[in-house]
Amino acid sequence: MISQLSAPGSGLVRVYSIRLRHHNSGSVIGRRIIMKYALAVIVLLACVSALAASTSQTVRCQEIAFSKSAEARDAEEFAAFIDVDARFVGNSVARGPDAIVEKWSAFFAADGPEIKWRPRFVEVLDDGTLALTRGPYRVISSDDDGNRQESWGTFNSVWRLQTDGQWKVVFDAGSASDEPPPDEIGDLLDADDACKADQQ
Repeated sequence: MISQLSAPGSGLVRVYSIRLRHHNSGSVIGRRIIMKYALAVIVLLACVSALAASTSQTVRCQEIAFSKSAEARDAEEFAAFIDVDARFVGNSVARGPDAIVEKWSAFFAADGPEIKWRPRFVEVLDDGTLALTRGPYRVISSDDDGNRQESWGTFNSVWRLQTDGQWKVVFDAGSASDEPPPDEIGDLLDADDACKADQQ
């Protein structure tokens, strides 16, 4: 009879053992769930970072293509980069593509000055709708005796994302400099832009 009875406390040990196994199993599952969520967050952050880098590169290449349209003296192509609400600020303010192209008309003339610029900085808002570009520009002209003259400065442009997914410049202003920039900045004008045709 005694042999058929459980030893004192054996039921408690059995229950504790079952609960312990359940607890350990739950901990393993919990850790797995946490690891899966952590991995998902890491992947999401990586995707966001890649998207931000891609957008910055798109704006950068758009700015370079904008400069190339002026370098080619192509007024029509130049105008295609300008937002309908654009404001270009210099000694006066030009509003809208037509007025801006008119203000820049000297650069489109065959015997006019040459202008070239490249972005040094590109910053895009987190919502991906506005971007700021800043960098050096150079104007090459000739004096009355035909001697080559160079003038340098810094431009600042604000780009706005359009409903069709294109970026267009909405604000632009520049400041002239009395001296050329340091070589590492001026060299940006002759550096490989690494922009594909579909990025411009």
